[in-house]
Amino acid sequence: MIMPTSRRALLQAAALLLSTTVTFAQISLQVSTDKGTVEGTATTDGKVVAFKGIPYAAPPVGDLRWAPPAPAESWTGVRPAKGFGYHCEQTSVFRDMMFHDPGASEDCLTLNVWTPANGTKGKLPVMVWIYGGGLQGGATSEGRQDGQFLAHKNVVVVSMNYRLGIFGFFVHPELTAESSHHASGNYGLMDQNAAIQWVKRNIAAFGGDPDNITLFGESAGSFSVNFHVASPMTRDLIKHAIGESGGAVASARGRDMTREQAEKVDTAAALSLYGTSKLSDLRALSTEDIMRPILAPGAPHFTAVVDGWFLPKSVADIYAAGEEAHIPVLAGWNADEVRGGITGSLNTFTSAGFASQAQIEFPTRSDDFLKLYPHSTESEALRSATDYAGDKFIAYGTWKWLESQVATGQAPVYHYLFALPNPGDRFHTPAAGAYHSDDIEYVFGSLDSRPEALWRPEDRKLSNEIQSYWTNFAKTGDPNGPGLPKWPKYGPTEWQTMHLDQTSAAKPDSHRERYLFLDSIWGKPAPPPTVVP
Repeated sequence: MIMPTSRRALLQAAALLLSTTVTFAQISLQVSTDKGTVEGTATTDGKVVAFKGIPYAAPPVGDLRWAPPAPAESWTGVRPAKGFGYHCEQTSVFRDMMFHDPGASEDCLTLNVWTPANGTKGKLPVMVWIYGGGLQGGATSEGRQDGQFLAHKNVVVVSMNYRLGIFGFFVHPELTAESSHHASGNYGLMDQNAAIQWVKRNIAAFGGDPDNITLFGESAGSFSVNFHVASPMTRDLIKHAIGESGGAVASARGRDMTREQAEKVDTAAALSLYGTSKLSDLRALSTEDIMRPILAPGAPHFTAVVDGWFLPKSVADIYAAGEEAHIPVLAGWNADEVRGGITGSLNTFTSAGFASQAQIEFPTRSDDFLKLYPHSTESEALRSATDYAGDKFIAYGTWKWLESQVATGQAPVYHYLFALPNPGDRFHTPAAGAYHSDDIEYVFGSLDSRPEALWRPEDRKLSNEIQSYWTNFAKTGDPNGPGLPKWPKYGPTEWQTMHLDQTSAAKPDSHRERYLFLDSIWGKPAPPPTVVP
């Protein structure tokens, strides 16, 4: 008998609903962690389950202010994990950072998990994201870092908040004396490590493979990834690493401050900011009293140091000894990292003016510099000025990481240049080109989170390509896959760079001579920083 169309359609719809329910049920909305059960929510398309605001460490307050992250407390019952946790106390770093969380707090050590609804438990690659912001700002709740769209590529995505600025990187002799490792500082990096440790212990219950963790991050997040690849605390926990615009091998061009140096600098800074350098007094200050002078113009920054524990020696020395993680690395930067700032300045870029600046910065090598940064016309001088500013800011350091990984890393390395100029949005004009942080929405597939962006078909095409490259790399350590332009390894046999653009293609590294020149000068040991008594 032929079934009536309406009845047949009804049964087909019911079967589809049942099928969806069965598939979806593979990852429950409730998942048990080592501290208790959390309940997440399904995304609107039903393809991903999101768990937000899960504590991975105890609140770093009271005696835990300026201490390594302590274990989170267990809870009974079911803990809702449906909204982002507080972002960590911070200064304002970039005007386009827009958070979607309850606000700022020292009680901020939470993480988020996005997992495919139909994932098989314990089998999917895990991508752990570290946000940028100069180690002074940032949070996981930005719309551009929403992990749900990347999770569509059959990976589990994790992001964490970590302590920033003075709360994350303050160094003090009394803190050193408290430590069984005789170390202080780098608490923000240790927070990141604690989140990675949480992933190792718990991610199988969310569908992830704890033995296949890829760290990825942008700007300070990329620096952080490089720190973890080098650190004995983390390097054995991760299988792959992706760095977007940032490398720590040449952090501050060799001026890696030691703990002993930082103790003097930070103690003097505390005395200037708060009128006391006694640790008990500083811990007794309210959050507001700590932050008030930090928010003032010209306030000191607190950042990562060679502390003797998380970093037993400089990242450069770790790489020179071949002691970093021997894992595949994919890294690169954007074609116009700081072009907007250069073109928007009041400077006039004449050929003579650029040559004069070269003489100031490279007094004995200015002729060599100008051969690599041409300046025969005003437009050429402007292009070279923006190139050099980007190289000085971020590209050289990222290149140094790639070169060091090739030299001693004993695993494949892949290099990219994000080259598609931005389409224009609330904060940037197309003249800014492919600016610093422009790549984030492409990586996460979150283009529509950028306010008022005028997206083009080529933007969506490139976003899909980048997501495929990144997730292929997370799965196998190789970005290549069906339907994608071939991406060769970066190394001595062929120094190839993947240009991620309207039409992506691998090309010889045409700027390698620039970085070799800069390395011949900046790669040499620098004098220690001046310490204020």
